[in-house]
Amino acid sequence: MSESGNSLVNNSNLISKIYFPRLVVPASSVIVSFMDFLIAAVFLLPLMLYYHVAPPRQIIFIPLFVLLDFALATGVGFWIAALTVKYRDFRFVVPFIVQFGVFVSGVIPIRQHSHETLRIICSLNPTVGIIDGFRWCLLGGGNFVQPSELLLSTGVTMLLLLSGIRYFRNTERTFADII
Repeated sequence: MSESGNSLVNNSNLISKIYFPRLVVPASSVIVSFMDFLIAAVFLLPLMLYYHVAPPRQIIFIPLFVLLDFALATGVGFWIAALTVKYRDFRFVVPFIVQFGVFVSGVIPIRQHSHETLRIICSLNPTVGIIDGFRWCLLGGGNFVQPSELLLSTGVTMLLLLSGIRYFRNTERTFADII
């Protein structure tokens, strides 16, 4: 997400010279980060074998959570890229937003012992369902992913992706003039 925010500003000479689908620029930043993620994930299986940790059968669902994560990063990346072109100082706010997002995303599983209403409110953050899904796929466990939380996270992710594409498309006409 952070890399896609600066992608349009960093490639301003390309954007102002020729026309091409500008969605490609922030999407390529997300794809590069996705490839880094896949390379790091390749090392997970040998480490699991070395430490004698058998992957649970739920590991077959991991591509779904990877796809959700990719969709979320792409949607938020489109928002950040378009806002960074329009408001240049927005790029200084993004690292703080990302860092704050880590704290409210459920990396520390406190929510398991929380009230049901608080869990649903926390699930409005789409990374909550994605992180819980990765935990469930890699660590196993009984009912680690609550279907209602996963559906809510998936819905918010799709809303961010579709609204990010729409906002980007609506503002891309002015990118060459602003940059």
